[in-house]
Amino acid sequence: MTATGEGVRAYPFGPIDRLDVDPKLAEICGEQPVLRVSLPFGGDAWLVTRHADVKVVLADPRFSRAAAVGDHVPRTVAVGLPSTSMLSMDPPEHSRLRRRVANAFTVRRIEALRPRAQEIVDGLVDTMVAAGPSADLTRTLTWPLPITVICELLGVPVADRDRFNDWVDGLLMLSDPAQSAQARGHLNEYLAGLIAIRRADPTDDLLGELVTVREEKDLLAEEDLVSLGVSLLSAGQEATANQLGNFVYTLLTNPHLWQDLVADPGLIPDAVEELSRIIPISATAGFTRIATEDVELSGQIVRAGDAVVAELGLANRDPEVFDHPEEIDFHRGAVPHLTFGHGVHHCLGAQLARMELRIVLETLIRRLPGLRLAVPVDQMSWRTERLIRGVAALPVTW
Repeated sequence: MTATGEGVRAYPFGPIDRLDVDPKLAEICGEQPVLRVSLPFGGDAWLVTRHADVKVVLADPRFSRAAAVGDHVPRTVAVGLPSTSMLSMDPPEHSRLRRRVANAFTVRRIEALRPRAQEIVDGLVDTMVAAGPSADLTRTLTWPLPITVICELLGVPVADRDRFNDWVDGLLMLSDPAQSAQARGHLNEYLAGLIAIRRADPTDDLLGELVTVREEKDLLAEEDLVSLGVSLLSAGQEATANQLGNFVYTLLTNPHLWQDLVADPGLIPDAVEELSRIIPISATAGFTRIATEDVELSGQIVRAGDAVVAELGLANRDPEVFDHPEEIDFHRGAVPHLTFGHGVHHCLGAQLARMELRIVLETLIRRLPGLRLAVPVDQMSWRTERLIRGVAALPVTW
């Protein structure tokens, strides 16, 4: 750990280790919940870690995402999001775009997708079992499922999913700006081509509906369509695919938890929420926000113009909110975790992700109750230099 100035520490404090929260981060931020740090790109920011403070940063309009656009802004990733991304907007621009797609992700619409998602999972597990009795679960299930679901929802050819995986993977690189920019360019070009096809030959999938809104009601600009498509495709793939693998890995390395679910599958909805809380999906603190006014957080004044990042992994383990926060407890009850965000930028696809996570666990518990890791834990390989944590492979047997 290197100090970059009086009272300022270089963030992250240590290398990313599997699904573990950096103990130095937890130690320091337990004493200083609003901490001045130097981010890998762009300069200094406030690192916020308490649950209550993180909720304020994520939801209070005095913390702006739009003001955080630009290469000069302190950030944890090599390339920040463009101004055309919905994630880089504040209301009312953000609200205008979000309304266009929100109906596709209501609880009712997602439940209507459940039978098709179950059909996809059953087919993938059938193929895996037939080739068994061992498999790499990332290759056979946890990556194919979310890309198939989001492609069908959007109306994107599943046959192109290998290209999407490569592009999205490059887009979320932590430290390679050239590869990240190139990947975004490929995604933009591809989505623009699909939009042109929809314009000539309308369809009833989500991308077709967005094109219709653009053509008939003039409520979306062309760049809005491309940006929405890229955001939905990348978010619907990368985070869910990695978290599916992370969930199964965590359960199989804690066999008593796996057996709890085998004995009582009714615990799975609560298990999904508790695992979402305890597993830090992001490798670093989240997207930068800029304070537009002076704001007090845990006794620290954050000045107007200061950059702020929120550490969701620590907020989800705040002892002021969660009893015995380091333990995995499927009987915890309500789990107000912040993994899907909070406020206007709360993840649009949260219900879709929850549905896929539940279906995968329900299916594996029912069909492969004896599932276990096929290699020792210390031989597991992990994806590195990526914004999203995840196993590179998940060898299992049954």
